[in-house]
Amino acid sequence: MKSNDATSCRARGSAVGRRQLRSILIGATAALCLAGTPAAVGKADPVPIPQNDPFYTPPSGWESTAPGTILKSRPVEVASMRPTPADADAWQLLYRTTDNAGRPITTVTTVLRPRTGQVAGLITYQPAEDASAPQCAPSYALRQGAVALDHKYDASLDFLQIDQMLSSGHAISVPDWEGSNAATIVPKQPGYTALDGVRAAEAFTPLGLSGTATPVAAAGYSGGSLASAWIAQLQPTYAPEVRLVGVARGGGAGGPSEPLAPYLLSLDGGPFSGFLVSLLPGMMRADSRVATAFDTYLTPAGKALMTAGETECSVPLVEKYPFLHMDDYLTIPFSQVFDQAQPFFDETDYGITAPTIPTFLYHAVNDEIVHITFVDQAVANWCTSNPPITYTRDQLSEHPSLAVAATTSALHWIDDRLAGHPAPNNCTIRTVPSMALDGA
Repeated sequence: MKSNDATSCRARGSAVGRRQLRSILIGATAALCLAGTPAAVGKADPVPIPQNDPFYTPPSGWESTAPGTILKSRPVEVASMRPTPADADAWQLLYRTTDNAGRPITTVTTVLRPRTGQVAGLITYQPAEDASAPQCAPSYALRQGAVALDHKYDASLDFLQIDQMLSSGHAISVPDWEGSNAATIVPKQPGYTALDGVRAAEAFTPLGLSGTATPVAAAGYSGGSLASAWIAQLQPTYAPEVRLVGVARGGGAGGPSEPLAPYLLSLDGGPFSGFLVSLLPGMMRADSRVATAFDTYLTPAGKALMTAGETECSVPLVEKYPFLHMDDYLTIPFSQVFDQAQPFFDETDYGITAPTIPTFLYHAVNDEIVHITFVDQAVANWCTSNPPITYTRDQLSEHPSLAVAATTSALHWIDDRLAGHPAPNNCTIRTVPSMALDGA
């Protein structure tokens, strides 16, 4: 039985955690404003959530089509940080792809191109969805007319990134990389879904791409970094015809020195423990080994907690559940449940080999969600084989602010790769005061 003092301490800790989280979110919003982006999203008639939208239902016989096959398409308006929609032509493509077990599934990508001029290349951009609820999918959250922030993830960073990518003359594919099954952190599937989104985009004539001759770059931050890492790992074998020229990713997992299970365990009991509520239901849904491990030991309160995680997006869940201890919702210790699902985590630790695709990697020294030690160790291991990695450590940023501070630097690196300029062919590590000063 927990003492009143312990309960009171946890309540005080929760209050402190909420204040800390709110200040971080406010800081990120301020950074957006300092970046010159007005903090106002355009309005439109409401659009239905994916569960109620027939566009997400594939036609009969879709299972027998090839990965990347377009099953449906429609024009859409994508919102922006301005009062008007994004200045781009945009469509959504429903296409066939593959889940982590190799089975056919469908998902949607939102594709955009500048309204004028010839596109220079294609960027597959993986947002940090980090949620098990279908209404958190980028294809819904990015649309003009999507509902308020409390019911979806905050797409402010995505609007900023998309605007800058468009201004460089690139076409963009923004896949729902968690797939129709909203699988949060699983092996391989994020790479499959994103690469098949590239295949669909290259085959979609209105984008004006050059088919498989199109140079392609991948970008993502935080949870989107994990998805982008899978693209680099799987492209040579799963989609060798895709001309992948570079991957820029930050704020996320690093490799074999940062296996997933210890990272998730590190969230338990901390200010960002709500990420567990957001991520675990999608992991359980996607893999029977994880489902069996948790279903066996979840208490009734634990099952209710997982249900809550299936109905909201990461930001409100992180705000609601700081300093949550999963041991309070299980009949055995949280770490022992993870031990029973270890084969799943062995498959999910994607960084077994150093990337062969040119990679621009960046991380905040003071990242409060993913500790930089994990990434430093992974890069050090990779660099023993001198792969084409440029790794930047930012001293002044933390997790949300680096997403904004690094945008220009990361996209300049992508611009160079898409323009055909060769990337450095060795491993380079640098520490800077702030990536916002790059090129200043």
